[in-house]
Amino acid sequence: MTTVLTEAAGGGMMYSTLIWVVAMIAIVYFLMIRPQKKEQNRMNAMLSQLEIGDSILTNSGFYGIIIDITDDTVIVEFGNNKNCRIPMQKTAISQVEKPQAE
Repeated sequence: MTTVLTEAAGGGMMYSTLIWVVAMIAIVYFLMIRPQKKEQNRMNAMLSQLEIGDSILTNSGFYGIIIDITDDTVIVEFGNNKNCRIPMQKTAISQVEKPQAE
């Protein structure tokens, strides 16, 4: 009789543990994975809309203007010196500001 009760209690513990594991996986998904995917999608959309003449801010804190775009790189002009043109990866761009239409 006692073996039947301990087996039933053991089966209940297994389901309880399974529920906790599923709950922890759901918490990790909603707090870590989902926001990271949303941010990645936002960055991909921003980088796909780059145009020549856009003002950008790089990850290192430099402001510049895009003068040429290729598949995975851009050429950026920094400062007032028109000879300061540097090629960089698109992933180094953190913000884009479209020029104001007048």
